[in-house]
Amino acid sequence: MFRLIGSLISGALVGWLAGRLMGLESSLLTNIVVGIIGSFVGSFLFSLLGFYAFGWLANLVVSVVGACVFIWLGRRLFH
Repeated sequence: MFRLIGSLISGALVGWLAGRLMGLESSLLTNIVVGIIGSFVGSFLFSLLGFYAFGWLANLVVSVVGACVFIWLGRRLFH
């Protein structure tokens, strides 16, 4: 249960940070979704490059980069 709550909080933080970096205003639910998807995207992209994040701060950076890529792709595909 605590892991789920932690994932939701970190997803919200990642989504909010990525939204600020990309100039996106969104709701809490959108931030959580963008943060969680961004975490997967970032982990996938960094693993393709041979980089793996260890530790909370490294995972945060990878997730924010992934969320920014996700937002960028969304803008390119739907605008």
